[in-house]
Amino acid sequence: MPTLNKAVRRFRIIGLIEGLSTVLLFGVAMPLKYWAGIPEAVRIAGSLHGLLFLVYIIALGMAAAERMWGPVKIALYFAVAVVPLGPFVAERWLRRECE
Repeated sequence: MPTLNKAVRRFRIIGLIEGLSTVLLFGVAMPLKYWAGIPEAVRIAGSLHGLLFLVYIIALGMAAAERMWGPVKIALYFAVAVVPLGPFVAERWLRRECE
């Protein structure tokens, strides 16, 4: 049974936070911009989401290096990061992999 190392655990946590930032951006900030006329909400949430996406990619690289993932698996985890709510799917895959 594979063990959950630090880099993968960190990647899972960052993925969940990045996924939540997507929910915040689409579910709160965008309605505030378009329905309440508060464009600053998207600027703030979008910047935070962008930063968290970069942190997600760095964490992906660290987890991939530690677990020696191949390019297909790395590309798959990258691909789900650009799909809304995709990091939640990635977290499930990681949980199953490490059970």
